[in-house]
Amino acid sequence: MTSCFTHRLRRWEAALLLAFGITLTLGVWASASESALAGQVLRLHVVAHSDSEADQALKLLARDAVLAEASRLLEGVSHRAQAEAVLSGRLDELAQAGADALAAAGCSLPVAAEITDQWFPTKAYDGFSLPAGQYRALRVTIGAGEGRNWWCVVFPPLCLGSVTEESVETAAGGVLSEDQVSLITGQDGGYVLRFRIIEWWEELLRSFGG
Repeated sequence: MTSCFTHRLRRWEAALLLAFGITLTLGVWASASESALAGQVLRLHVVAHSDSEADQALKLLARDAVLAEASRLLEGVSHRAQAEAVLSGRLDELAQAGADALAAAGCSLPVAAEITDQWFPTKAYDGFSLPAGQYRALRVTIGAGEGRNWWCVVFPPLCLGSVTEESVETAAGGVLSEDQVSLITGQDGGYVLRFRIIEWWEELLRSFGG
């Protein structure tokens, strides 16, 4: 009896170790996959003054103005670090572009812009999706910044105009690898599971303060 119990226990321990090993491997892969992608893009995070219908509409006006100004400033830029450096030196202009758009609509709320590290949830857009994780971002805050967010990508310019799955590779302008384009557009067929693994791993690390 003792021998059988010991044998079963060892099998259970082996199964537990195997499961732990698979989990760790998937987690490390997920972290590396997200980090590689995050290292190539600069996100955009626009925060509205409040959740009122009027403030949410103003958020979109500021978003469009900031994206247009950022697009102008980033012409010819081919690397995320370069994009961040350019925008970091023109934050006042980006904020002013947003404020001018609000002023044209009769709103005098202040607009602030900064480059910061932020955690983003998994987000689906027209033609592509991005996994959850820590990203560098251009954060634009309107007024009190207590309203709903708008997230996208300012570099490469994936959120300018109507970006479709077919045009993501063009919009990325060679910034993202073929594998990364396949991942975010779902061309590799397994992106849903991969994104869930990435999101699960990121949430696990955050829960442990990682």
